[in-house]
Amino acid sequence: MDETTKSRTVFAHPERHHVAVLARQMTLPIELGIVHQLFGQAREGASADGKPLYEVATCALRAGELRTDSDFTVNVRYGPEALAEADTVVVMSAYEDYEQREPTLPAPLAKALAYIRPGTRVASICTGAFVLASAGLLDGRTATTHWRFADQFARLFPQVELDADVLYTDGGDVLTSAGCASGTDLCLHMIRRDFGMAVANDVARRTVVPPHREGGQVQYVRRPVPELSSPSTAAARGWALERLGEPITLDEMAAQEATSVRNFTRRFREEVGTTPMNWLTQQRIEHARELLEESDLPVDRVAERAGLGTAANLRQHFHTALGTSPSAYRTVFRGPGGAMAAR
Repeated sequence: MDETTKSRTVFAHPERHHVAVLARQMTLPIELGIVHQLFGQAREGASADGKPLYEVATCALRAGELRTDSDFTVNVRYGPEALAEADTVVVMSAYEDYEQREPTLPAPLAKALAYIRPGTRVASICTGAFVLASAGLLDGRTATTHWRFADQFARLFPQVELDADVLYTDGGDVLTSAGCASGTDLCLHMIRRDFGMAVANDVARRTVVPPHREGGQVQYVRRPVPELSSPSTAAARGWALERLGEPITLDEMAAQEATSVRNFTRRFREEVGTTPMNWLTQQRIEHARELLEESDLPVDRVAERAGLGTAANLRQHFHTALGTSPSAYRTVFRGPGGAMAAR
């Protein structure tokens, strides 16, 4: 069987979005599980009874047994030919990245990446960004990787604008994420981009993970995880989420925890990684996105319901956070019940 014939047998469902996961020797099983679990849970109509929206296939430089960082191996069915039929390629990390000393690709890896068609979306988890950078896919772009290897990455790839403080970056056709947990955030982000917030939230609910963390959230807060007895800001956050459409002040949020504004702000930043008011704005933008997808409310009513005031203010926040307008966002992501009412 030639390579062209083999590539056509990798994905059995042409109507689905095809995701090829590229794994290498000494891969991390948790990363493989993240991609398969999240994309595999995405269903049409955000319903467990809906048709699967993705088909995922794992491939390697050669089909067969792969070592992992654990006490078991993984048997990979496909070789690099799977990359030729993918709509999205996700590159996993591997121990070889930790020891990379030259900004070039090994010949077998370069040969494998050559299968990827122009226009294919490519993403990396953790140090998989080293592969994308070595291939030149990140030149002139902003990217991230695990904070432990940020200095090494910066030395090897000065042509890449490294942001080592964020969870993930989205450059449109090329995306990168930090450690394993942020791989979850990146996958949910791609699902949300492809099929909207309702589908992504449904995947998050059924896999019991947070539905959304902004890519710009810090990936590592230099403070130990608080003891169970330590004060939390969860009550204030829950209180605010029930009142997004109302004016909310920092004083009111601090009052929910019966503490001073200064102490509340410090605890909030330590726990969440951003300020209370930045977090509140993020939640309001997310609520606005949900309303645009699932309702036919005009933009000015969406802005009011989300607590962002006016349609002009909503447009400004959308442009800053998402690089698009509310009406353009609705055109792409509105659900089947939504009517195009934006102006």
